[in-house]
Amino acid sequence: MTKKILLPIAIAALLWAVMFSPWTAPHVNFWLTMSVAGVVLTTLSLALSPDLLGVLKSTFSTKHIALGVALAALLWCVFWVGDKVACWMFPFAEGEIGSIYSMKDGTSPWLIGPLLLLVIGPAEEIFWRGFVQRQFSLKMNSTWAFVLTTAIYALVHIWAGNFMLVVAAAVVGGVWGLLYRLWPKGLWTLVVSHAVWDVVVFLVFPI
Repeated sequence: MTKKILLPIAIAALLWAVMFSPWTAPHVNFWLTMSVAGVVLTTLSLALSPDLLGVLKSTFSTKHIALGVALAALLWCVFWVGDKVACWMFPFAEGEIGSIYSMKDGTSPWLIGPLLLLVIGPAEEIFWRGFVQRQFSLKMNSTWAFVLTTAIYALVHIWAGNFMLVVAAAVVGGVWGLLYRLWPKGLWTLVVSHAVWDVVVFLVFPI
């Protein structure tokens, strides 16, 4: 493992700690901080893996956009069912899910929407799948790269102390990571899926 992979992951973990930990989260605007984190991590990804920009350019197509939207819709359905099951199984689930949605309190949806669609969603996929999982795949078996990336993506959310948030991150990270594992040229589908899913689940049709 090299600094090229570990240092950006450490920076991501630090940024997620600032956004989610009870010691720092009350003192920052989550959406603006998340957007800054997205810009920082995207810049790192492109600087440390210059060919990534070429991958993004070469794989952009209407097919990827359509597949991304369809995957986002499928994920929303999965989470709608998951919400009902989780609330039935765990007494704490409803409160923890509610606290996730409370992050948008006090911030205009007209600000949150564009940030999710144009900055946050795309940046997370470019970094976590396009850079981290891709770099791990160069160092180890692609299946282990998928498992490791998904685990790290879920665990950086642990700062929030919210079990349902960590589970949600593991589920969506697992879906996007598995698709990237099976279809490395489908990065644009993941970018679109993440961006659209974020907007739909937070603003358009909250679960």
